[in-house]
Amino acid sequence: MIALTGFRARQNSGIDVALPRPRSRTLTARRHSPDWMIGTAVAIALAFTTGPASPQAGVELIKVDLSVVAKGYRMSKLIGSSVSNDKAEKIGTLDDVVADKKQLNFAVLQVGGFLGLGGHLVVVPYENLIIDDAGQKITLPGATKDALKKLSEFNYPS
Repeated sequence: MIALTGFRARQNSGIDVALPRPRSRTLTARRHSPDWMIGTAVAIALAFTTGPASPQAGVELIKVDLSVVAKGYRMSKLIGSSVSNDKAEKIGTLDDVVADKKQLNFAVLQVGGFLGLGGHLVVVPYENLIIDDAGQKITLPGATKDALKKLSEFNYPS
């Protein structure tokens, strides 16, 4: 059985599901408290469990340092940015970023073309890009437009 403070448990088809207790009109402030939101998130996560709940199974909530997150780069803001080399020559545009389940692995650059047409897509290791602190300038040191055009063309799998 699942024991959560402020929740009642119901067994349904062999799956323990934690449900919030019915709301009272006098507990409106409690409904909007962070504890209520966290409890609801846990209940929703448990409701989508595919097997019977066990004492070891559950959802682990971790606290994230938001100051570290705020210093990160939003890929949505970087995509489409110009990429230059260490001589300040424009060598391409950041077309996409490819990641596996754990880290960013590759940057897809568009080299040549005009206004997104006729360009040659190439892949470089993401770690080779240098992004300034403001996320405004992306540099690929040692690269030239000609050297990038000689790389194998990348095509997105269909």
